[in-house]
Amino acid sequence: MMLRVFAAALLAGGVLAAGQACAQAPNLDAIPDKMPFATPYGPPISMDRANAVIAAGVTEAKKRGWDMNIAVVDPHGDLKAFGRMDNAQFASISIAQHKARVAARYRRPSKAFEEGVTKAGLNYLMTLDDVIASRGGIPLVENGKIIGAVGCSGGTGSQDEAVCTAAAALVNK
Repeated sequence: MMLRVFAAALLAGGVLAAGQACAQAPNLDAIPDKMPFATPYGPPISMDRANAVIAAGVTEAKKRGWDMNIAVVDPHGDLKAFGRMDNAQFASISIAQHKARVAARYRRPSKAFEEGVTKAGLNYLMTLDDVIASRGGIPLVENGKIIGAVGCSGGTGSQDEAVCTAAAALVNK
């Protein structure tokens, strides 16, 4: 009998939590006054500058003792420069590039997709072309225009984001 009461309490708690999540869901029919994430695209980042962004990320990763893959793409999302630290996991090569590509093409940090899916329940985001809902991709903005993006992978999402933020700081002032 006690087990049944416990199971019923768990079920009721789950239904209540689901109801609260639905109540907090954003209004997808709302029409914003301004276009979100409308930073214009600019000329692509140079190879030398892209390599400097990677070097800044590597410096941060080494300081923390993390092995990372770091990718820099142009505004179209095409690879401009890439660095794989010794012992960085192979699976993260394509993930770093993917995070950078998403940040450039969608003109926002890849963390926005992660939060949209995990915090706001916007699961439809996963149906958009080429999305990755994982932090660690940041647009590179110079003079108010996106010149590319950097993506980092190899650790946890928060580790990837920390290295990516340090790398992007070279351009994003």
